[in-house]
Amino acid sequence: MIKKFATAAVLALTIGTAGLATIAPATAGGQVSISFAPSDPEQAEALGMGLQMFSIVKGLSGQGADVSQNGNFNAAGIAQNGSGNHGLVVQEGDGHTGTINQDGNNNSCGLFQFGENTNAQCAQTGNNQSSVTTVFGF
Repeated sequence: MIKKFATAAVLALTIGTAGLATIAPATAGGQVSISFAPSDPEQAEALGMGLQMFSIVKGLSGQGADVSQNGNFNAAGIAQNGSGNHGLVVQEGDGHTGTINQDGNNNSCGLFQFGENTNAQCAQTGNNQSSVTTVFGF
């Protein structure tokens, strides 16, 4: 079991760094975002397991909804309809707003915000989806 989790974590990190699917340009608001959502079911499962392991290592539950904030004037919200969903919002810095909306089953979403004054959302409708978005604000 531990070997399976370790393999999934390594795979999720490899996928995340090798396949940055979407890079949004800087906007007038001063933020840059990088998102990845695998279309392959095995990659989606590996990313989901990696996000759950990250949550557990950070001292969070690793299931359901997890939020970790370090800074001032941050807001986070997670809405889930279905079973087996995992939403993770991590905010480091000030003035971030992040929301996750999951409607379906066995979805995983990681939303990471750094710097200041970022605004990001993750919306998943359907089953067995995974995604990760990292936003840098300046």
